[in-house]
Formats: sequence, C-alpha cells, structure tokens
Amino acid sequence: MLDFEAARQRIVALATPLGVARVGLLEAVGRCLAEDVTAPRDQPCRDTSAMDGYAVATRSCEGVGPFRLRVRGESRAGSPLAALHEGTACRIFTGALLPSGADAVVLQENVESDAEYIRFNVVPTLGEHVRRQGQDLREGQIALAKGTRISAFSIGLLASLERQQVLVTARPRVAILCTGDELYAIGLQPEHLESRESDARIPESNGIAIAALCRSVGAQVDLLPPVKDDPEAVRRALEPWFERSDVVFTIGGVSVGDHDRVREGLELASATVDFWKVRIKPGKPLLVARRGACIILGLPGNPVSSQVTFSLFGAPLLRAMQGDARPIPETSYAKLTHAIEQKPGRAGFYRVRLSGEYAEPLSNQSSGSSASVALADGLALVPAESAGMAAGESIRVLRLQDI
Repeated sequence: MLDFEAARQRIVALATPLGVARVGLLEAVGRCLAEDVTAPRDQPCRDTSAMDGYAVATRSCEGVGPFRLRVRGESRAGSPLAALHEGTACRIFTGALLPSGADAVVLQENVESDAEYIRFNVVPTLGEHVRRQGQDLREGQIALAKGTRISAFSIGLLASLERQQVLVTARPRVAILCTGDELYAIGLQPEHLESRESDARIPESNGIAIAALCRSVGAQVDLLPPVKDDPEAVRRALEPWFERSDVVFTIGGVSVGDHDRVREGLELASATVDFWKVRIKPGKPLLVARRGACIILGLPGNPVSSQVTFSLFGAPLLRAMQGDARPIPETSYAKLTHAIEQKPGRAGFYRVRLSGEYAEPLSNQSSGSSASVALADGLALVPAESAGMAAGESIRVLRLQDI
C-alpha cells in the first residue's frame, strides 16, 4: 500500500505524450499548448496613452503651476503618429500613439479647458499615464510557454499577437465503466421489479460524474453501460476499449469484498496490475494497471471515494498526458472553523466549504454521500500520522475548482 504522494507521482509518471493538432482559437480553450508562442513585435509597438487626456512634454511644465498650454492636434487610437508642437499640448485618447516629442499625459479630469487652451496645476512626471513600447512584451519574448493550459484570457492575448491558430496536444481518449449488480442506467429502472427489489437498486451516477470531471480537464469521453459484478462481464465490456482509449476508468468492484470482481476481470483481459491500494481515506482501494499502451485506473464505488480519487490521481494523469506544465493542482492553506479527528495511519481528505481564509468541515463525511461532495468546494488534507487538527489550525486545502 503506497503513501499518497508516492502513489500520485507514480501515476503521473505513467503518462506518455499524445499527438498534436493545430486548431483555431475558440477550439483551443482548455487545451494545452504544444509550442511556445512568441511576440512577433513589441507590444505595444509604440508608446501609447493609458488614459484620455492631453499629451505634453514635461520640459514645457517647469517651475510652479498653474500651467497654460495651447492645444494643437489630436491623437486617436488607430490614427497615424502625430507630432507635438513645442510648448503645446495634444488632445489624446486611450490607446492612441503618443505624439513624437511628448513624454507624459495629463488626465482630462485634472485640467480646465476652453476652445484653445488647457490649464492645470501639478507638474506631470516623466512617463505618467504612458504605456511604453514593449512594456507588455518584447519582440521574440515568450508570451505563452509550451505546456500552458489555454484559458479564455489566454485567447485574448493570442489574438493580440495575431495568432489565428495554435498547436495543442491531442485530447486523451477515455472510457469509463461502472460495475455493480445494484446499478441501473438513469431512467431505465425495470418496471417489473417488485417495490422491495426496486428499492435495492440504485441509479448509476458515478460514471456521469467522472465523465464530467474528465471533460473538465480536456479529455474525450465514452461512458459505457454499467455491468454486473462478474469478471467475464468486465472483460467483455472493456476488451474493445483498450485499443481505442488512452485511459480506462473502472468504478466499483476494486475492494476486497466477495462481489468485488474488477481485478479478476482485468486479469482475464491480460492487464498487468501496477499497484493496488493507497494509504488515504476515502479511496484506499485504488487500483492501477496497464494493458498495452492503455492505463487503467480502478476507482472505488462509493460516490465520494470515486470522485476524490479521480481528483487526486485521475485528473493529474490526464493533465500530464496533455503536456500540462502543472499537472498536479496547487494547494493553499485555510484556518479550520471546527476540529477534525481521525485515526492515524491514512491521509484523510475531508470535504470543506471555503469562505475567505476559513475552511468549514461538512458535518457529513460519509463516503457514500453524493450530497456532501456536491456541497463542498474544497478538500482539506490531514496527514496520515496525525490524529486530527484543532479549530483555528492552518490546514492544507485543495480547491475543487482547481482540479
């Protein structure tokens, strides 16, 4: 049984680079860059105004104010570069090129103006309200590095660099199989079952949750119909998908109970188990295997356990396969509002609500509670050797939005 950090590093190390594709900007959101993107020219390409106002030469404003300058000319965004006449001011607007000879901008709200002149009292400083040439990026400078996951904000930068397409890593192909005699596909509960038998069945919800999480980190997903707790059924269901998937997730059937048959099914399919069980809770019975180039992660069947183990291990694996420079999400620290107690021996991941600098543990920490994980926005980590943490202590937290 591996410790948490060792298991995660071992899983991430299984990732192999995928292919690349050149796509349009809107198709690139959420994908990882497979190339460095450099600035084709200085940005901004010339000195420009950061505000609406009047472009001036500071040498024209020596001594003690008030200062009175005649207004000659106007510079607007998109207009050719103007020239500043000696001893005058030039009307200028945000984003407009700074006239040659000007070295500062006086804000329009700080002047009194009439048809010909402006008056102001404070001496402008050199470069005031001016965006210098190359202030954002210099020609040839890396704007976005290979391995960057492209956000909507990245798209704006790429467009400003005149990029219509970028080279990105291919999306991992993922197949998901849920197992369990008790499962039925949503909306397909057999009507002929008696009420008592029907109550024993549960709708399959883990698969779609994991599928949504896979898509959120950039994967293409095939969600397979659930199968019963039977090794041969597991083998038959997965066999076609090993060749067409980069990663296969199974959900349920990886513990040590009489009806946990996924490991047997994988062995029937000639998969090789890399390791089984991680010293964490929830999620101890995580199974990691290989079949050819396909990586298999067997997640526990309890809803919280499956979603937590995916967040801790599955998401970093899928990110690493895309060349993400930061496949493992960063953690932060928050102060506990209430104490957490645990039996030492396994690292505990506890659902919390985050508010400012505080983390409030949810009252229901059952691994079978879908409601509790849906209400959480973070996982607080109590180290394996710890018996718990007191209210007010600083605790390491993984924000679920960073998965």
